Order: sequence, then C-alpha cells, then structure tokens
Amino acid sequence: MNIVRDTWLVFRHNTRISLRQRAGIIFGVLQPMLYLILFGPLFATIGTWETLVPGLLIQVSLLSAGLAGFGIVFDARSGVLERLRVTPAHRVSLLLGRVLSNSLTLLIQSVMLIVMGYAFGMRAWLPGVLAGLVLMTLLGVSLAALSNAIALTMNPELFAPVMSTAIVPLLLLSGAFLPMSMAPGWLDALSRATPFRYVLEAIRELFDGRYTTGTVTVGVAVTLVLSGVCVTVGTRVFNRENA
Repeated sequence: MNIVRDTWLVFRHNTRISLRQRAGIIFGVLQPMLYLILFGPLFATIGTWETLVPGLLIQVSLLSAGLAGFGIVFDARSGVLERLRVTPAHRVSLLLGRVLSNSLTLLIQSVMLIVMGYAFGMRAWLPGVLAGLVLMTLLGVSLAALSNAIALTMNPELFAPVMSTAIVPLLLLSGAFLPMSMAPGWLDALSRATPFRYVLEAIRELFDGRYTTGTVTVGVAVTLVLSGVCVTVGTRVFNRENA
C-alpha cells in the first residue's frame, strides 16, 4: 500500500506542476494542431479526417510523452532529483507517479486535438474514440517510462538533440501522415519493425467504428507489451541510478 500511496503523492505533485504550466501543455500539442489546420484541408482531398487525426495523435505522443525525460534532466540540474533520493518514498513510486502524470498530460492534449478534429469535419464514432484514448494513455505510459530511463543514462546535453532526431523517423515510419501501405516494399517492411505503426492502425480502425478486427487485436497486444517492457526497463534504470 505504501507504493500506491507514494505513487499517488508523486503523481499529484507532478500533475499540479503541469496544470499550473498551461502554456507547456498547449505548446506540446501546438505542432500537431498546426498540421491539422494547415495540412488537414489538403489531406482531406485525398483521405479522411479519421485517417489523419489518429496520425496526429501519434505525433503528439512522441512529442509529449516521448520527451518527458526533460523533467528528469531539469530535476537533476536543479537538485530536486538529489533530494528525492534521500526521501523514504519507494523508488518505483517516484517513477510511476511521474510517468502517470506525463500520461495525463498526453491525454489532455489528445482530447484537445480530437475536439479540433471534430470541428474540422471528423466524424469518428465516440466509442472508438474513447477506446483510442485508452490506447493513447497506455502508449503515453510506455514512452514516458522509456524517455525517463534514457534521460537518466544519457548525457543531459545530448538528450534533447538525440531524442528530437529520433522522433522524426519514428513518426514517418508509423504512417502518421500517409498509410504505409502506399510505401515501397522496403519502406513498408521497415515500418513494420516499429511498434507505432500497429498502434496507429488500431486507432484508425477504432475511429472508423471497427472494434473487433485483427488490426485492433494486434494493436492492443503491441501496446500492452510495449507498456510492460518500457515500464520494466524504466523501473530498473530508475532503481539503479537512484540506489
């Protein structure tokens, strides 16, 4: 029970900080919103909003939860991380509380993007949208845990350029802007090696009102496995670095 209590306390503390910094939440989703506004009307001439918006959700997940490790970098520089190391709080709670707070931020940003998508003409089924948000939350947990682990083991000066560079190919290979079925064979095969494609394709199916297809099953399975692996890795790294 101490772990649950400590996780809640860390989650509440980090969430309060995030909610006070509303500009940070808005800027985290600003780039996908600009794609929606400036690229969406063009894309809608060859595709659908139900195809584009899930792709932009993957983009915001990579930009928001994928860069969550910035918080660890900042805490390390300001001495907060050093003070946390001497608290009686369970080490797992220190990570999980932070990761869950990052996921809540991603969920808020995702809802903002979806609402704007509806305003532009998206007609996704609400049950599918809600199911897609569940997948987005799990994806947020995965990316935030992994991002924090990388931030703890990498030179702080390298974290920003390395992660920002890694996001671009991961985003493009997911098929966020155009379905990878349109890609050449070698590029299609390469995209299948990344988990984000399967998550994205599952969300697109859900937005179209198809809930029990093989694509959705695979996407859910990949998301669950990714969450388990990333949280395990993140926990081990956090325990080792804060021992």
